[in-house]
Amino acid sequence: MDLTQLQITLEETFAANFVSYYRAHVAHVNIQGRNFYQDHKLLQKIYEYFQDNIDTIAEKLRTIRAVMPHDLSTVIGLSSIADTPTIGEPDQLFQDVLESLDVMIDQYHELNDAAEAVNYIDISNFAQDQIGQLSKWRWMVEATLSED
Repeated sequence: MDLTQLQITLEETFAANFVSYYRAHVAHVNIQGRNFYQDHKLLQKIYEYFQDNIDTIAEKLRTIRAVMPHDLSTVIGLSSIADTPTIGEPDQLFQDVLESLDVMIDQYHELNDAAEAVNYIDISNFAQDQIGQLSKWRWMVEATLSED
């Protein structure tokens, strides 16, 4: 069984998750404004979710006899999320996090497909669970940004 595509997709998922974690954490620390407390708490939950997945995805790599990327330049190079500054007013910070959430949903769809192609059901199940959780975070961020 050739696991090459699954490994590549897992590495890309790890990298995009890592960049998403960092961006959400920066937004969490730098958020200001009238809704500070609730915005700060929501962003904390999101960055903690991404932070927890760093280890989980790395362990999924080990289960297919691969290793996690060894340095940050590799992580940034593999990530489908650009290493751009996360700065601005609260709406911009949330917009940056929302973009990461959208990319991660797509990334987990790709991971699900790659895992199913080689019958790694545990990784497929993991990817499907993440799609559900990320969609929930996306809804919460979109509701926070809503003008209605």
